[in-house]
Amino acid sequence: MVRSGLEIFVTDRPSWAQGRRLGLLCNQASVDSNLRHGRLLINKAFPHDLKAIFSPQHGLFAQKQDNMKESPDLVDPLLKIPVFSLYGESRKPSSQQLSLIDLLVVDLQDCGTRVYTYVWTLYLAMKECAKSGVAVAILDRPNPIGGEEVEGNVVDSSLFSFVGLAPLPMRHGMTMGELALFLAKWARLDLELYVVKMQGWRRSMYFEETGLPWVLPSPNMPRIETAVVYPGQVILEGTNLSEGRGTTLPFEIFGAPYIDASRIEKEISTIDGVTLRYQSFEPTFNKWHGHNCHGFQLHVTDRYKFKPYRFTLNLLSTLKKCHPEDFSWTPPPYEYDFFNLPADLIIGNKNIRKMVEYGAEKQEFDMHFKNDEKDFCNKRKEFLLYQ
Repeated sequence: MVRSGLEIFVTDRPSWAQGRRLGLLCNQASVDSNLRHGRLLINKAFPHDLKAIFSPQHGLFAQKQDNMKESPDLVDPLLKIPVFSLYGESRKPSSQQLSLIDLLVVDLQDCGTRVYTYVWTLYLAMKECAKSGVAVAILDRPNPIGGEEVEGNVVDSSLFSFVGLAPLPMRHGMTMGELALFLAKWARLDLELYVVKMQGWRRSMYFEETGLPWVLPSPNMPRIETAVVYPGQVILEGTNLSEGRGTTLPFEIFGAPYIDASRIEKEISTIDGVTLRYQSFEPTFNKWHGHNCHGFQLHVTDRYKFKPYRFTLNLLSTLKKCHPEDFSWTPPPYEYDFFNLPADLIIGNKNIRKMVEYGAEKQEFDMHFKNDEKDFCNKRKEFLLYQ
């Protein structure tokens, strides 16, 4: 069984953390193997040292459903210390907030996908901590979709946003600790940085193999199966298709009222590692709320063959060909960018979005970002903590 960085931190109580005023960036998934929350464990292990909590998108207890739904600052109901929202009026901690602490401890469950905003909350916090002379410690957790596969183009700098503030591919295959090391060097941060490594984690592991409990890290990431398809299906947020928000299986289910499901199924029936099962559904909120949508549920039959990013790009290319008058991209804003198309921010490359528009084939997408994947695999090597 894997031991998370949280469990090792509160057991070993490293000397560099002792006697310092602590802040904790966390949410509801920041638990140990017995589902005890990290803020309570740290408060017990370091009595009177925990001075403030910081929360990412969706809030401390993942209350907020959707993008650009801000969380307010509050007071922790048990510890009676301030909880500062890093997805509210600002997406980074202020110098005044950081003046309360000497060390920011970060314990967030990532989903292995570049657009999942927790890594960018971490990055912005690291930059502010470097300015304020506050140290940062990452309590590492598994990448739930493994640490071997890398997929997709890296983000163009012209499209940097809160879903991509550094040149990462869509599926990066790194842990939060490894990403922190990568980002610190890439941004040349003068930062006192620690990573409390996990014990027992191997790069080939999917989350079920770790023995750790899954607590949904955000409202629309209920299952490991959701995380598996997310590196591709998240692109649907930039289209007029429902990505399944407002159903019990977001991102696994998708569709729209205009879809000819039988035609789509014929066009993409040969994709490796996944089976599409017809699904009719009516979202209870978000896109197509109250309308009957025709679409599919993705059933991944072989995770090692399934390439989620390639799959969804190919799917959208097919949808554009089959429904040229109905399919469309959603307009801004998206994650506080009020100018660029959301799809461009999510994909990170305008040319790839244009390839979808003219109906590119799977092989064309492969050729477009194969070099990016190879280059990133080489660049990330020095930051990998687990073999």
